Amino acid sequence: MSGPTEPNPAASSIPRKVIGLAVAGAVGGFLFGFDSSVVNGAVDAIQGQFGLGDTLTGFAVAVALLGCAVGAYMAGRIADAKGRIPAMKLGGILFLVSAIGTGLAFNVYALIFWRLVGGLGIGLASVIAPAYISEISPRRHRGRLASLQQLAITVGIFAALLSDALFSNAAGGATQTLWFGLPAWRWMFLAGAIPAVVYFGIALVLPESPRFLVLKGREAEAAKVFETIAPGEDTERSIRDIKEAVKEDALSARKGSLRGKRFGLMPVVWIGIILSVLQQFVGINVIFYYSTTLWQAVGFQEKNSLTISVVTAVVNILVTLVAIALVDRIGRRPILLTGSIGMALSLGTMALAFSSATGSGSNISLPGAWGPVALVAANVFVVSFGASWGPLVWVLLGEIFPSRIRARALGLAAAAQWIANFIITLTFPGMAAASLPLTYGMYAVFAAASFFFVMFKIPETNGMSLEQAETLFVKKPKATK
Repeated sequence: MSGPTEPNPAASSIPRKVIGLAVAGAVGGFLFGFDSSVVNGAVDAIQGQFGLGDTLTGFAVAVALLGCAVGAYMAGRIADAKGRIPAMKLGGILFLVSAIGTGLAFNVYALIFWRLVGGLGIGLASVIAPAYISEISPRRHRGRLASLQQLAITVGIFAALLSDALFSNAAGGATQTLWFGLPAWRWMFLAGAIPAVVYFGIALVLPESPRFLVLKGREAEAAKVFETIAPGEDTERSIRDIKEAVKEDALSARKGSLRGKRFGLMPVVWIGIILSVLQQFVGINVIFYYSTTLWQAVGFQEKNSLTISVVTAVVNILVTLVAIALVDRIGRRPILLTGSIGMALSLGTMALAFSSATGSGSNISLPGAWGPVALVAANVFVVSFGASWGPLVWVLLGEIFPSRIRARALGLAAAAQWIANFIITLTFPGMAAASLPLTYGMYAVFAAASFFFVMFKIPETNGMSLEQAETLFVKKPKATK
């Protein structure tokens, strides 16, 4: 039995080829972020253009999240049957069609339909990107590379907010005509065609995931990919590990099944679902629904709210870079636990601050020092989330599932994430109108719950191969004689 191998200096740095593949795969995250934010600059214009009430306007915005849930669920089956790359191509096509259809929608029902189509594409991309990046990344660098998914999401959010501002300013308002007789809000959506085309073009040249190739018996092709992405590692051993992991998994259940004894699903699948739901139930996607009034409470004018949103997006990018730098150095658990504490404390502070508020709706006011306190707490929350639960949930979802079910289990977890996002988005306005302190207090409770969930259910996976990481979450059955 041989002793531990000495680290290979040549393998200590990430091969440029792998970085390129990971960045290319993460473009799906860019589409995710772009689509989730581009509608922000067009909401009021859409409501005025089609004469919509608040309920229908909210549904037109949120319906994309339902499409995302369906697309995420479908992604696993498509990726397991056809491959990761064909799923990327389909996602790019759906998003391209949606960008054009939404930009040219002739009524609200057409707008809703094309938003739904776009959601399908984003759902596909949200699943395939972390799965693909995890499967092409060397174990010692997988955390940093998988975090690129969240970085791409934050860059997509920034790009959408910036393009919305540019189109609106160029036309003199979102409802004003810009080019070819079309108002600026339509160009906000049409701009999404550019990253969609780029994403599809990238998918045409990316190699297939080596783990998918092994699962399909195409070992020679997988070996070539492994030699490119992990030149300092034993290619034959990597392929052998995947094959052995698949054989062991097959002893416990029918191949590709997600079923288990606990509430119908395998425990590891429930872990992925709970991680996804907690990531959304802390309220990250709605925490700034009252941002404009919050800024006004501390002296900002309403016209500056878009600029503040862009600045917040830049902060998101910066703290995600911090997470990428640390995830493979200090591990997943310490970062997640620290982030949970930061989120719980900042959300609790916001709940306390708004308990002192006077007025309601757009006339809300925070007396004395509570305005600046709430402002600081809101930004601490964004930093805490962006440096921890934002990127690291995607890292874990990419590495905790067995190879035979990875794409499908990740798809189910991502679908749960989108549904949780939809629930929070839909319920926030009513809850906020009833009681902002209660709303932020509820988010603080979920943030505290996330701490204990990680403490008791999430082991450290830093530095492990995907096959080693999955053994921490999946009990291997004993082979029969």
